[in-house]
Amino acid sequence: MIRLAIVGVGNCASALIQGIFYYKKKPLSEVSGLMYEDIGGYKPYDIQIVAAWDIDKRKVGKDVSEAIYQKPNCTTVFEPDIPNIGRKVRMGQVLDGLAEHMANYPEDLTIVRSDEKEDDMNTIVNILKETETDVLINYVPVGSEKAARFYAECALEAKVAFINAMPTFIVSNESWAKRFKEAGVPAVGDDIKSQLGATIFHRTITQLFKDRGVKIDRTYQLNVGGNTDFLNMLERKRLDTKKESKTKAVSSLIDYDLGYGNIHIGPSDWVPWLKDKKVAYIRTEGRLFGDVPMHVEARLDVEDSPNSAGSAIDAIRCAKLAKDRSISGPLYSISAYTMKHPPIQYPDYKAKELVDKFIKGEIDS
Repeated sequence: MIRLAIVGVGNCASALIQGIFYYKKKPLSEVSGLMYEDIGGYKPYDIQIVAAWDIDKRKVGKDVSEAIYQKPNCTTVFEPDIPNIGRKVRMGQVLDGLAEHMANYPEDLTIVRSDEKEDDMNTIVNILKETETDVLINYVPVGSEKAARFYAECALEAKVAFINAMPTFIVSNESWAKRFKEAGVPAVGDDIKSQLGATIFHRTITQLFKDRGVKIDRTYQLNVGGNTDFLNMLERKRLDTKKESKTKAVSSLIDYDLGYGNIHIGPSDWVPWLKDKKVAYIRTEGRLFGDVPMHVEARLDVEDSPNSAGSAIDAIRCAKLAKDRSISGPLYSISAYTMKHPPIQYPDYKAKELVDKFIKGEIDS
C-alpha cells in the first residue's frame, strides 16, 4: 500500500484519483494507458489517499471523492463511481497560490478562496505523520513559488517522499537536493511531463532531427487550453519558471546555441470552451544534406490532466520504492522520465533504461 497525500485537488488530482479506481475495477491486461503496470510490486490501485489540501471553498470540507468533481475542475470523468474515501479536503496555505487576476472571471471558471482557517506547518506535518503518509505530491498552481517551497518544507519535516509536479525548481536545485539527501527523503521533480504531451512530442521531433543529421535553425511550441492552469498563466509574471522548464526540456537535446529568438516554447492563451483539452502547435525548421531547408509542423490534441496522471502514477510508485529501499535525495531516473526540469536531463530512451534499472534495483537513483 502507498499512502499518498495531495496538495491541490484540481484537474490533475482528479484524473489521478479516478485512475486509481479505474485500474482497480478491471484486470490490467484488459485496459490501456499505463507505462508500467507493476513497479516494484506496486500496482496503480495500491495507492491510497490519506490526506488532501486545497483552498477552494467548493472543495474544502468535502470528502476527496466528492471534491475532485467540483468546479472549476473540468477534466474528463472516466471513472464516475468512486466510493467515499473517508478523507476530507483540508484548508491549505494560500500564500501566492491564487493569482489576483482570477477575480475578474466567473466563479465556475476559477478558484474561489475558502474562509476556513488555513492549516499551519505544524498541523500539516502532524497530519502527514499521523496518517503515516509515504508520498506527498505537490499540485499547486504555476507561479506559486512560496506555496511550493512551503509544502516541500512540510515533506522534509515529516520525512515524507516529495513529488514536485509544478515548475518551481526544488528537486533540481542543488541546495534543496542536498537537504532532501541529508533528511533521508526521496524526491522527484520538477514540473510533470505528460505521458504523451507537447514536451515529450517536441523532444522526440528534436531527437529525430539530431539523429538524422538535420541542423535545427529554429523551433516553436505554442500551447492553448481551457482549464484553470491556462487561466492562471495569463498572468505572465507567473510564467518565468514554466517557460524555462519547457524550453530546457527541448533545448537540452540540442548541443549548439540556436541564438536569441529562435526557440519559443510556452503556454500561449486560454480558450475557455476547450476546458481540460490542450492543443499544441509545434514547428521545427532545419537544413538537410547540402543545407537544403525543410520543416515539420505538428498539431497535438490531448486531454491535459489524464495525460499528467499517466506520469504521476509512476513517479508516486518509484518514490515509494525508494522509501522502501532507504534511498534519499533526488531520484534522477524517474525525474528525467516524468519531469520537464529534472536534476539531470537524459534523452527519453536513456531515461526509460535508467527507470527500468532502478525498478530492478540495479541503480539507487
